[in-house]
Amino acid sequence: MAEAFYSIVLDHPAADVWSVIRPFGHYAWAGVQGATTIEEGKAGDQVGAVRRVELPSRTIRQILLAHSDIDRSYSYAFVGPPPQKVRDYVATIRVTPVVESGQAFVEWRAAYDCLDAAEAEHWKSHFEQQGFAVWLGALRDFMRAQKVRS
Repeated sequence: MAEAFYSIVLDHPAADVWSVIRPFGHYAWAGVQGATTIEEGKAGDQVGAVRRVELPSRTIRQILLAHSDIDRSYSYAFVGPPPQKVRDYVATIRVTPVVESGQAFVEWRAAYDCLDAAEAEHWKSHFEQQGFAVWLGALRDFMRAQKVRS
């Protein structure tokens, strides 16, 4: 099993950051360019809810495996074949308060199996740098914009 991990510190309270990323059906904060909907009328925090993300080049579907307001985290997996050459992909995003500074520590990790073991480093780098780093950077920008408006 391979693992990818990326984290950032945001200049916002953990509760504020969690309120933005908490709904599984809200993905605009990650800079995702496409419509995101929760299928079959389920709630965005309901385990088993399927998030459909309609991107310009493809549609992906992800299922919510766990959701915790106490831990400020949720985990999800792909429904059907993943868009990358991996299997058993499970990702978790978590927001933790930095007590001393009042900031938020945000981490995103994924565990998965590579279809080709020789590509393990490629997929680790891909998920960390072209996925999590980009999406958490977009979260930083989204939070800054929210702060200016409030």
